[in-house]
Order: sequence, then C-alpha cells, then structure tokens
Amino acid sequence: MAKKAERKVTMGQVFKTIIWPRRKHLFLGLFLIIISRLASLVLPGASKYLIDDVIPSNDLNMLKWLIIAVVTAIVVQSVTSYALTQILSVEAQNLIAKLRSQVQSHIIKLPIRFFDNTKTGELVSRIMSDVEGVRNLVGTGFAQMIGGILTAVISLFLLISISPKMTLFVLLPVVVFGLVSLKAFGKIRPIFRERGKINAQVTGRLTETLGGIRVIKGFNAEQQEIKTFAKGVEELFLNVKASLTATSFVTSAGALLLGLASAGIMGLGGYMIMQDQLTFGDFLAFTLYLGFMIAPIVQMSNIGSQLTEAFAGLDRTEEIMNTPLEADDNLRTLSLDKIKGKMVFDKVSFAYEEGKEVVKEISFEAPAGSVTALVGTSGSGKTTIAGLAATFLTPDSGTIYLDGNDLATVTLDSFRSKLGVVLQDDFLFEGTIRENILFPRPDASETQLQQAVHAAHVQEFTDRFENGLDTLIGERGVKLSGGQRQRIAIARAILADPRILILDEATSNLDTESETLIQASLKDLMQGRTTFVIAHRLSTIRQADQILVIEQGNIVERGKHEDLIALEGRYYQLYTYQARI
Repeated sequence: MAKKAERKVTMGQVFKTIIWPRRKHLFLGLFLIIISRLASLVLPGASKYLIDDVIPSNDLNMLKWLIIAVVTAIVVQSVTSYALTQILSVEAQNLIAKLRSQVQSHIIKLPIRFFDNTKTGELVSRIMSDVEGVRNLVGTGFAQMIGGILTAVISLFLLISISPKMTLFVLLPVVVFGLVSLKAFGKIRPIFRERGKINAQVTGRLTETLGGIRVIKGFNAEQQEIKTFAKGVEELFLNVKASLTATSFVTSAGALLLGLASAGIMGLGGYMIMQDQLTFGDFLAFTLYLGFMIAPIVQMSNIGSQLTEAFAGLDRTEEIMNTPLEADDNLRTLSLDKIKGKMVFDKVSFAYEEGKEVVKEISFEAPAGSVTALVGTSGSGKTTIAGLAATFLTPDSGTIYLDGNDLATVTLDSFRSKLGVVLQDDFLFEGTIRENILFPRPDASETQLQQAVHAAHVQEFTDRFENGLDTLIGERGVKLSGGQRQRIAIARAILADPRILILDEATSNLDTESETLIQASLKDLMQGRTTFVIAHRLSTIRQADQILVIEQGNIVERGKHEDLIALEGRYYQLYTYQARI
C-alpha cells in the first residue's frame, strides 16, 4: 500500500492565516526594527568621519556632536529593541495560546474511533508542543529576519559606495553561503517533522506509564518501562543530534566564509590604502559595514532553523486540523427539540476492521421508556451495540431509527443533550465529588444535586468524609473504591436527566449490599427512559422489558426473563451457570 503523502504548509498559507491577520503588530515591529537597524549604522559612519575628518582637524566641537550622535543612536537601539520584544513576543505567545485552544477544540470533537487509535499523550503533545514554533513566525524571529535582510541591503549599498571592487570580492562567498543554507534547510524540515512524531510517541508512552503505575508495580515491570522510555528518549536525542549537525554546519560555513572574506578584505584593503586608492577611515567603515551585512546573514542560520521548526510544527498541526470532525457529516441536519426515545435497529452491521464484523445485520425495537438488556459472553458485541445506540459509532450498513428518524441524520448536539451514560470504565475527573456529579449540568441547583446524591446513595459514604461532597478524589478517583466511583457515575447520570440511557456494566464494581441499594435507584432512574443495559450479572436485568442474547454479533435469543428461562436455551445456560457460582 502506497504511503500517504505528507501535507506541507506553504508560505502563502502561513502569510494568509497567521501573518496577515497580525499585520498591525508586525508592521509596527518592522517599523521599530528599521529604526533600530538604521541607528546601528550610525557608528560605522561616525568612525570614518572621526578618523578622516575630526582627528586630522583637531575639531573638539565636532567630536562632541559626533559622540552625542553615537550615544543617541545607541539609546534608540535599546529602546526599540525593548519595545520590539514587548510587542512581538507577547503577540506570539497570544497566538500560541489561541492555536492551542483551536487544536484542543478540534481534537475533542473528533470521532471516538480516532481516540481508539491514538495515544492520549500523543494528542497532548500535538496540542502543547507542535504550535510552539509559531512564536518565531510572529515573534522576534521573523522581525529579525526582515530586519537582517534590510540591514544587509543598506550595508551592501554603503559598501559599494566605498569600494565596488572590494564589495564584489565579498559577494562571492555570501552567494555560496546562501545556496548552502537553502539546501540545508530543505533537509532539516523533515527532521523537525519526525521530531514532532517521536516526541508525541515518547510523551504518549510516558502518560500511559504514569497512568498505569499500579499495574507496572504489581508486575514488577519498572525496569521494562525504564528501558522503553530510555529507547524513546535515545531516538529523540538522535533526531536532535541530526538537526544540530545540519544547523551547526550552516553556522560554521557562514563563519568560515566570513573569516575568508575578512582575510581577503584585509589584504585587498591594505594594498588599496598603500596605493592611495582608499583612506584609512574608508577601510574602517568598510570593515564595520561588512560585519553589518554578513552578521545578519550568518544569523539567518539560527533564524532559519527556528522558522523551519515552526513550519514542521504547523505541518503536523495542519494534519490534525484537517481530520474530519465527528459533526462534519453533512447528513446530520435534523435537530430534535424533543425526544420520546423509541429506537429501532434495522439490519445494522458494524466492523472495527474491514472484513471482521462485530455486529451482523441485527434488528430489534426498543420502545420509548423500555428497558433493553444485552447479555452474552465477552466479545460478543454488546458494548458495540450500546456504542451504536449512543452514536459513539456509526453503522457500516443498516439504519438506526430514533422516533422514526434516521439517527444518522440527527445532529449530535440535539441527541446527546438527551443522552446519559454510565460506562464500565467509570471515569471520574480530578477534583471534588461535587464537581464530578455536576459535570453534565454545572448550573444545577443544590436541590437537584442532593436528589441525585440520595438516589444513587452517594451520601452513604460521603457522610463519613470530613469534607463530604467537597472531598478531593485524586486523578481518575483513585482515592475511592470501585463501588464508590460507580455510585458517583450513576449520580452524574441521574442529574443529567436523559431520555436515552446507556448502562454498561453499571453495577459491576459494587458489592452485594451496594448493588441492592442501587438496584432500586436504577429502577427509578430508568422509569420512562429508553434504557440499554449491559450486565454480566444476569440477576440485575430480570425486570427488563426485553432481553437480547448476543453471540458473535448476532441476536440468538430474545424475550423476557421468564420466557427465556422456559426456553432453556443459551440464556438459561448462562443464568443457571451463574446461579451455581
């Protein structure tokens, strides 16, 4: 299979989307840098005037004014340099903040399937690191490049006015250096792109390692993870080494050419002074102007590598920003104000990998307000069916209807605002118990919060905590037991007051006492709501309106608990097996 061509951001795109919208800051920055560079050219001119005119004529008054002019130029340089940093550096950091927000906003709206295939740490790197380089496009790097070019051009004309012959001698190595730099930066950009990928992979693995620290310690696998991280860091080092080698080559080549040009000018200038073709003041001014012309060109190697890094980061940012959003589906145009909750699966199929169907042409009806239980062995397709009902996944074929409308045409906002989920992985955010329960409705009243807390029997353990609902629970709720986390997740779903409810192993982490308490709460929660329940404990779904027995992506049995028991088929086997345990 042919490798997908990598997108490259062009200078035109950067100018249109990043530079031009900030033209006021950049034009002001360029104005300041022009003033600064012009002020810097006062010293060489003053040096020539000092040696050729002021000293030979012993003119103390002119010496005084010459010193005042040089000091004024130095002060102007300092002030403009400070103002330049304040204006452009601050705007660059402002741009980075905005870009991070844009990338995070885009990533969080991508489909579930995207997150299934991408490490969390890698996405963190995309959001935080890849946009960093733009500070060199809007910040002082870009301005220094323009200022450097301006200084070099003005210096070139001043050099020609002093001695065209020596200027021509200097231009040859400068042209060679320019060609070498262009070639080198063309090779550096892919290295920077690769660095972004490696950095994302290393960050991703590190995030996984820290998140799974209990598993690592439980299997005494610290050394294994240390080696894995060290290998990633080594790859990153080799990449940085390659880029440093390339940029240092450009810098060294510039220094060499500058040195050769200076040596040549020393010989040629000395000869011309001896032949009375050049004054000593002209020679000094030429040497100083030469430094002003070549120094920015050599500096371009640093600025060039910074801009190359910025473009590489923008390449990767552009790549992620071009990934289609979950809501980009043009079919999703129907916004539903009210949802009754009747869902119908009509010959629905789905595969995570092509040719390997997990759900195979299943058809069933879930009337509004009914409870549909999905049972079967692990890997049979239960969670996938629930994911399809929740719009986390989209059918490959067949249709899911919601209140008679094709669910694929309903806007995600209008559907998910009426959706509640309690997943097997009862994910909680770092913060307090209160904040986690209020997550779906931050503006809920204290009365509504307390109703949800009592319905899920959360107060039974929060009353024992010194800070009650304001207790900090740590990352992913590590300070709580599995049952406590589950009850908070259920309270969160109760507060959301959904029309469609997905309960994926909602009582899996509860002890028998907690389960008994919550069964009554769940019964109240499910009242009048279309509910899909996935449960390994078959005792929890005896009251379901219909039970679907799933095996290898197919519905092999369906009916109420009593009917399926009387049938003595697959459900009967599963139920009696659990009863014996």
